[in-house]
Amino acid sequence: MFHIRFAKRIALGLICIFIGCVLGCSPVSDTHQTKTTAAELPKNEAVKNKACPVVSTEGFSPDCDARKTESAPAGSILSEDRKPAAVPAAAPMSLGQLIRKYPDVIKTNGPRIKTIALTFDDVPDPRFTPQILDVLRKYRVKATFFIVGNRAAKHPLLVKRIVREGHSIGNHSYNHPQFGKLGVRKFRSQILRTENIINRIAGFRPKLIRPPYGDINEQQLKWAELHGYKLVNWNVDSLDWKGLSKEQVKRNILSHAGRGSIILQHGGGGVGSNLRGTIEALPEIIQALRLKGYTFVTVPEMLKVPEKK
Repeated sequence: MFHIRFAKRIALGLICIFIGCVLGCSPVSDTHQTKTTAAELPKNEAVKNKACPVVSTEGFSPDCDARKTESAPAGSILSEDRKPAAVPAAAPMSLGQLIRKYPDVIKTNGPRIKTIALTFDDVPDPRFTPQILDVLRKYRVKATFFIVGNRAAKHPLLVKRIVREGHSIGNHSYNHPQFGKLGVRKFRSQILRTENIINRIAGFRPKLIRPPYGDINEQQLKWAELHGYKLVNWNVDSLDWKGLSKEQVKRNILSHAGRGSIILQHGGGGVGSNLRGTIEALPEIIQALRLKGYTFVTVPEMLKVPEKK
């Protein structure tokens, strides 16, 4: 009896196990499967099967970096490390580069013929300008004087004398700043303010501009060209502003002067300036260059441009 009952229980148990297998029962729950599937995958497989987040301005998540180039749609925003590097701003052009780029706007010399242009900056100055004018009149030389606006306003009679005696004049700013350190607006103000003063005194607006220290930038040069000006620097520097002696000034000029030279000297200066060397050397410079066959002309004559705008 016992054996029969035991056999029935074993048979019943086997039937239950069979029914459970048919219905798909498992000793592991669905929840546990979900939690362990990704964790139990190898690392590379887990990343491969993980969905990438939506692309944003911050770029992809680190898990998706390996698939950026494969999965990123055309036009999507790249991560910071893949953005093109910013193009650095171009360095300002040097004076030499500007002269080569704008040869018809800024000049340092004339044609290579036996002519010389004497130029005098920072005028009018009652300490020095009249003495220079006296020498030029005595030796029948015409020169070019570059006018500082605030000085012209103080000494208009000297400006009138320069013009009356047949010399040419140009614009040398209102108060002698370094143009390269100014914006275009302030540069323009320096030119126009001086131009208006010269026009009231001399009756015309000069075409020539000489930048103080010879310094100018490309934006200023373009403005000057657009408004019909011609800029004039030099290729022979007397360095007389240093208060040099007569012999030093002569040597600086005569050792460098040649065909078509534009020579820089000064007819005015700041407090404590000493231009005695310029005044004393000028007669001998004129005579020495004439003996070599040179003719003295004004800058407008040398460059064949009008003096007036």
